[in-house]
Amino acid sequence: MPLDDPTLGPADAADAGEILVLQRAAYVTEAQIYSEPYLPPLVQTLEDLRRELATTLSLKATMGHRIVGAIRGRVEGDTCHVGRLIVAPDLQNHGIGSSLLTAFEAQVADRVDRFELFTGSLSLANIRLYERFGYQELRRERMSSRIELLFMDKPSPGGPTPEPGSAPRG
Repeated sequence: MPLDDPTLGPADAADAGEILVLQRAAYVTEAQIYSEPYLPPLVQTLEDLRRELATTLSLKATMGHRIVGAIRGRVEGDTCHVGRLIVAPDLQNHGIGSSLLTAFEAQVADRVDRFELFTGSLSLANIRLYERFGYQELRRERMSSRIELLFMDKPSPGGPTPEPGSAPRG
């Protein structure tokens, strides 16, 4: 049965409770992949999330009255740091994450030169999604003995064009 397209709009501190529940549900599979129940998104407090939503660029996807996805990030200088793309586990792989990422990037593309994000190096579904959106591996950082973070970036379509003759990264 096809899903109705979610409605995308800004998320704010008033959405924090529902987004926190969604975030915890979405990150359970990540905790299982890494055998790590204390990932930062799983232990974030409601008050911390309220503050974060009040100070970041945030979007939510709703179906009816239910928040089914969210994304947030921040602009620092010429870079937009994309963070916490989450989708309800029962609705993953239906394009909600792609819709959120597309809308999020579009709202800042003319203000930044590049986008950067990170995910766990074993989070293959996340990596495939980001590669489909043009992200490439930038670097890796060890977070703990079990977790290695994969940082990825891509140029902003609204940012400057590369110099002629410059070598592509890869």
